[in-house]
Amino acid sequence: MTLRQRLALTVFLTGLATAVGVIVTVVLAFQRFDHERSWERANDFLGRAVALHDDLLEQHARDPEGTVALLRNLLLFEPDTQLYLLAGDGTVLARTGQAELAPGFKVKLAPVREAVAVASDRRRAAYVMGDDPEHMSSDTVVAARALTRATIAPGAGGAAGYLYLVCQKPPLPPGQLELFRSSLAGPALGAIVAVVLAASLLAAWIIGAVTRPLRVLSDEVARAGRDGFEGAAKAAAEAAPIRGDDEIARLRRGFRGLLERLHAQWDRLRRLDHFRREGVSNLSHDLRSPLTATTACLETLDARWAGDAAHTADRELLQVALRNTHNAARLVRSLGDLAFLDEPAYRLQTAQLDVGEVLDDIALRFAERAAQQGVALDGPHDPAAPVPVAALDVELFERAVANLLDNALKHTPPGGHVTLQAAREGAEVVVRVADDGAGIAAADLPHLFDRFYQARASAAPAGGEGGRGLGLAIVQRIAELHGGRVAVRSAPGQGTEVTIRLPAA
Repeated sequence: MTLRQRLALTVFLTGLATAVGVIVTVVLAFQRFDHERSWERANDFLGRAVALHDDLLEQHARDPEGTVALLRNLLLFEPDTQLYLLAGDGTVLARTGQAELAPGFKVKLAPVREAVAVASDRRRAAYVMGDDPEHMSSDTVVAARALTRATIAPGAGGAAGYLYLVCQKPPLPPGQLELFRSSLAGPALGAIVAVVLAASLLAAWIIGAVTRPLRVLSDEVARAGRDGFEGAAKAAAEAAPIRGDDEIARLRRGFRGLLERLHAQWDRLRRLDHFRREGVSNLSHDLRSPLTATTACLETLDARWAGDAAHTADRELLQVALRNTHNAARLVRSLGDLAFLDEPAYRLQTAQLDVGEVLDDIALRFAERAAQQGVALDGPHDPAAPVPVAALDVELFERAVANLLDNALKHTPPGGHVTLQAAREGAEVVVRVADDGAGIAAADLPHLFDRFYQARASAAPAGGEGGRGLGLAIVQRIAELHGGRVAVRSAPGQGTEVTIRLPAA
């Protein structure tokens, strides 16, 4: 759900809750007003009735039927009420209603006494709800006045009886009910629809005004993710200036400022990286010639002193110097290769090839060396398995696999095994180079692909070229250029397995 939809839903639910709350409040307020108005009329009526007829109890004692007639005559001016003459204990003595009541029926005295108290002190309550003897299922507005006898019996206290009035709401006549329905279905319904429509239009305008800057900001963020810092910074520079000083405007200005700073820092890092790669490439190129010349001189001296017993000690020193010069030359070549592969403009020259056949050629190149070391080099793949075809830059791929084989042979003792395999696994071609040599310590595994990382002496180094961690770094870079990845699994004393996963063609 989008922000605009959430805001619209929030506004709708808030409006609905407000409308319901207003309706409930109006209904309750109207009901309270109606109850108060009914109580005021009832209380005033009782006051007048008691003032005119303060001997109702004596009249009832003399003439019960006449008392009922009197009460009914009093109600000619209040047709929506019922009058009850109650004894002091709440027993109904006389009444104006036609409904049958049980003999000795009593009304709860608590609401009656509360009504008497409120009549003398309106601060106690606005109205009183009590029993309607004819409709005991619900309470209604009641009023009451205490009655006394002209002759008070010895030891008697409190009211001798009560004049109790129950307000009853008459049903609407059929004509008024139809009038109410037509009013609701006509002008009232039209007014409600007009209010809802106006509120919806106002809400839509408010939501659009609030979400429009957010939509612009989200478009700028999406553009930054799509076009990068450079494209986003250029678009922000060409965009119209941001107006306003609210929170969203400040957020947009902050985002544009962040883009500018990130673009400046990215540009600086890109220039530094370019200088680094160019420096490494130039250094590698400049070192190759003197190292080649030094190697040639050392090899010439070694050939000249071969078989000369007088220069045996010199030849030992010469062998050390020649070995170190070869290592330095390989390291310089690896530095140049990494700088070349790191160039953003570098593009592979690929062709769809059978990976197994390429591995066969590489295995043939290392077969003699493996035999001299007494190491068994197992075949690359099963001919009966599906042909593992991938888009390869043959020169780079052979360089990566040769580097792994060279490293495996260096750290596999005589009598060991080195396995070179290629297989199709789903949408990938998997190349494995495994050995049963010394293995790699667990502490070295997370750093094997770090450039110039030197592994521990008891473990296979992170790369074969120069022993300074450039071998696997080159393998990883070649795999990344092919859209693949490299993983190493090893444990001390259990050998090492390096896996290259490439997308299958």
